[in-house]
Amino acid sequence: MRLGKLISVLLLSAVLLTACNNGPSAAEKIYDHLEQAVTLEDAFEDQQDPLVQLEQQETELYNKIINLGMKDFDKIKELSEEALSVVEQRQEKLEVEKESIESAKEEFDNVESLIEDLEAEEAQQKAKEMVDAFNKRYEAYQEFYNAYEESNKLDQELYTMFQDKELTQEKLEEQVNKINKSYETVIEKNDQFNKLTKEYNELKKEFYEVADLNIDFDQSSSEDEQPSDSSDDSSEEKQDKESSDNQSDEDQKDEQ
Repeated sequence: MRLGKLISVLLLSAVLLTACNNGPSAAEKIYDHLEQAVTLEDAFEDQQDPLVQLEQQETELYNKIINLGMKDFDKIKELSEEALSVVEQRQEKLEVEKESIESAKEEFDNVESLIEDLEAEEAQQKAKEMVDAFNKRYEAYQEFYNAYEESNKLDQELYTMFQDKELTQEKLEEQVNKINKSYETVIEKNDQFNKLTKEYNELKKEFYEVADLNIDFDQSSSEDEQPSDSSDDSSEEKQDKESSDNQSDEDQKDEQ
């Protein structure tokens, strides 16, 4: 079903060139909080590839189940149990992802109280825009999490249903339709989160520039700035699931 990867906040490898001996300025304190927040999202970023792999594994199991037909019920049950385990692993990684995002948000919240201490009005304005963008990104993630969690629950219901010999084609189609709709919602939330992450990354760089931090930017990671192409990947997998359902119709009709 996925969705593609979620984009992480850009880590701006930088060298502070200030020579101030009076302790860190408000801008420097903000810088420290921002980059610490990025570090706290490391666990979030680490979940992306494993989640995609688990989603691909679940799709493969689904297709195997659909192509079997009820005459191979024991095999269907075995594969369904395996798929349930995969969905459970997805949920576990989703929870790790969420905890990482929430830790980063807690660190980021230290920024707002420092804004009024910034000397330049332009820096204050840019910092407020940056905070607003980060908060919108955080809210978008919560919406993504809720949508993904719901799709996991629907997948769990599906693989539990496959273990019922009395499962009808009507109930199967109804459940698959629910799942496909949930995937569409997840895709939408995924894209919105990535869009807001890009906006926040850009505003953060602009803040560093207007805050006169004298930062010498090193080459930043290009991977963090790559688009996820999430809608294309997930749409293809969703279509595969729908076409598999059509195959299921034929299999069950043949048995009848």
